[in-house]
Amino acid sequence: MRIYGPNGTTHGAPAASARRAGSSAFALPDAVAAPETRSAAAPKAAGNIDALLAMQGIEDPGERRKRSVQRGRGALDVLDALKIGLLSGNFDASTVNRLRDAAANLKSSSGDPGLDAVLSEIELRVEVELAKAGQF
Repeated sequence: MRIYGPNGTTHGAPAASARRAGSSAFALPDAVAAPETRSAAAPKAAGNIDALLAMQGIEDPGERRKRSVQRGRGALDVLDALKIGLLSGNFDASTVNRLRDAAANLKSSSGDPGLDAVLSEIELRVEVELAKAGQF
């Protein structure tokens, strides 16, 4: 099998360096390559920064639902702490502050209509308890 081409082996053709071996003087190549000139243009942007920020803002619906469930459970825990405090006669102002924070966290939507309905009922109960405490 014979291979012909730039990487293959060829027989009968002397190498270019063998032809010049008879010359005693050293010479540079005749063609002097001109240095390439490039325009001083600004590099192209990879993309609009607004588009990149928008992509980072997109969240997974499952993650949003998970955070909404956590906020709802947190609000229920604070309501339980308030109930225990009222029943024991230990009404604490810090519980009211935690209730206020829980009410603010329940305002966002989860994307699930059923979960949003439950969260709105929890939010209503939190607001009622804040109104009873005179802090709303």
